[in-house]
Amino acid sequence: MRTLASSLSTSPGGCAPSGGLVNFSRGGSVSVLGLPLQHLKLQSLPDSKKKLGLGVIKASVAKTEVAVLRIGTRGSPLALAQAHETRDKLMASHPELAEEGAIEIVVIKTTGDKILSQPLADIGGKGLFTKEIDEALINGDIDIAVHSMKDVPTYLPDKTILPCNLPREDVRDAFISLSASSLAELPAGSVIGTASLRRKSQLLNRYPSLKVEDNFRGNVQTRLRKLSDGVVKATLLALAGLRRLSMTENVTSVLSIDEMLPAVAQGAIGIACRTNDEKMAKYLASLNHEETRLAVSCERAFLETLDGSCRTPIAGYASKDEDGNCLFKGLVASPDGTRVLETSRKGAYSYEDMIMMGKDAGKELLSRAGPGFFDV
Repeated sequence: MRTLASSLSTSPGGCAPSGGLVNFSRGGSVSVLGLPLQHLKLQSLPDSKKKLGLGVIKASVAKTEVAVLRIGTRGSPLALAQAHETRDKLMASHPELAEEGAIEIVVIKTTGDKILSQPLADIGGKGLFTKEIDEALINGDIDIAVHSMKDVPTYLPDKTILPCNLPREDVRDAFISLSASSLAELPAGSVIGTASLRRKSQLLNRYPSLKVEDNFRGNVQTRLRKLSDGVVKATLLALAGLRRLSMTENVTSVLSIDEMLPAVAQGAIGIACRTNDEKMAKYLASLNHEETRLAVSCERAFLETLDGSCRTPIAGYASKDEDGNCLFKGLVASPDGTRVLETSRKGAYSYEDMIMMGKDAGKELLSRAGPGFFDV
């Protein structure tokens, strides 16, 4: 009998209080919308106290500066790990950002974080994990926004751009169970926990005797805890997230691309800034990994053509083969997994060609699926 690793507690920082923005600076200090708490305390002192230390107060205020760069992120341990990865790369590339307090991490609670009692498909809408962060970016409360690219809608809000993708992590899905070494070993009727319709449809297509608990929500730690408590017999998680959290010791086995085609943009981090912010755009350009950006663009062109939503089981993956060409694989499925349609494309690893491949693959599957395909 396997036991899960003990790293189930949330990482330092936690989640923001409901409705608030909490800032974590590199040195560990906390600020609210850029104003350090010690500065706020000084302002609340009685006049008599202020007069006694006027010179000291003036000096302190003069030294207090709003961070050079504020990173907006969700508050889950994985989201914070991705924000810290972004911060560390910025510090390594730009000496002025390596100074104490030059970068702040601002935690923002999104709709997807607030509503955990329903499957994502039932909540509806797009941008469930990005909308509030994008709003903070547009309003100037943050300077850049760090997203898991698979959460980003195929359209971007006005006044924002997403010019940067960090190097992609492993795109495959991990199988985790305390009682079986693979999906094939699970007895008929075993319940698998996953909130992903993409995983559910592919799983049921291959293993129709299994059952799926699709309201299996929460961060990585929460889902592993549910597994450990016996709520389900197994779960599937993105290997990328487990690697970023240094929690791969929990992995029972890794599913191949052929077994489980990944979500569009799985394993990729995207960083957005305001359209007119040349300074931030320059910072982000220095971090961009072009191979990842092109692959993600191809996959998102496929998704956009299909007009996919949280109710649509869609998978897509673009990679570079041994000859340096782009190999794209795409899939759509009925929610119950009874029908799975697949296609592939191969072409030059260039932006125009890859966008064309993604769109063409999407049009093909739309045509083959026909009306009502996703309503099963």
